[in-house]
Order: sequence, then structure tokens, then C-alpha cells
Amino acid sequence: MKIIEIKDRNDQLLNILVNVWKDSVKATHTFLNEQEIEHIKEYVPMALKSVEHLMVVDNDEAVGFMGIENHKLEMLFIASNQRGKGLGKALLHYGMKNYDVCELTVNEQNPQAIGFYEAMGFKTYKKTELDEEGNPYPLLYMKLDR
Repeated sequence: MKIIEIKDRNDQLLNILVNVWKDSVKATHTFLNEQEIEHIKEYVPMALKSVEHLMVVDNDEAVGFMGIENHKLEMLFIASNQRGKGLGKALLHYGMKNYDVCELTVNEQNPQAIGFYEAMGFKTYKKTELDEEGNPYPLLYMKLDR
């Protein structure tokens, strides 16, 4: 397994990462229907291009990624067939060590992710009933408990 920081965010790589995103979301965001996933998917390439630091975990192919902006984890997605293998943990440790990641936001309706982040040392400090786009997906804001 290699963690690679991506500088050249070309269309081929972005397409691969969008597919990883969709596969991961279908496995973990069970509160979203197919139409909602397709709608959100339209914004993923822009998010991948604009995030300050983009890291990909590579197991002979891109199977997960993480985006960081200003010490905040903005995105972390692992292909469904790679979950439970420590890739998310490796990515987050990398971000915490190299980019001082100390904050993140997670959907309250994604209990597996919440449990993962709590196990990694993050604690909830704020909750909203709507996501940043005003949709009815409650968010938890978490900080690293140092």
C-alpha cells in the first residue's frame, strides 16, 4: 500500500476517484437514495480538484482517497471491497502526522464513520440538523481530543 499526494489531478484520475467515491457512498451512506447519490456525484470532481491536499491510497490501483484543507479532513472514502483493511486508518494517520489534521465533519446518519473517527481520537463538539447545502442530513463536527 502506498499513499501518494496528487498534484496532477487529471480527468482520468478524477474519474477513478469519483467511482471510488460512489462505491464507498453506496456502502456507507444508506440514508441516500440513488437519485441523491447521482445528484451529489456531480459536485465530486470539483471538490477533488479544489481541495488543498489530495492523497490517494494505492494498492496497484487507486482504492481510496482523502482530502485536507486547513488542518481539516474534508473527505475520506475507501472502495467497499477494501474496507476493514486499515486503509482509512493509514490515510487518517498520514493526514494527522503530515498535515496536522485535527478536525472533521461527518454525517450523523453514518454510524460506522462516527465510530471510526471516535476510535481515532475525535470527539463531537457541535451538531447541525442540516448539511452545508441545507439538506436534511444532520452533521457532527468533530475535533481531535488531544
